Amino acid sequence: MAKKKAADDSLPDDVKAMSFETAMAELEDIVRRLEQGADSLDQAIDGYARGVALKSHCEAKLKEAQLRVDKIVLGPDGTVSAEPGGAA
Repeated sequence: MAKKKAADDSLPDDVKAMSFETAMAELEDIVRRLEQGADSLDQAIDGYARGVALKSHCEAKLKEAQLRVDKIVLGPDGTVSAEPGGAA
């Protein structure tokens, strides 16, 4: 777990505060700009670095969501509940 915390600490605060959807939209915009080659070299490098941070954040958000989904339990009577400790 300490490894995850260290990775989170390296992310810019504004990225840490983003929802998955917001981070993904910005990442898609960066990829589009890089593919078009419209930015200067310095802008492209900065964009790439920001994209790496956004990608890391999105991966962490997806992992959190997967852990939450994995805790969903279907009872014998068909009711859906979460395992104890499933609230994240």
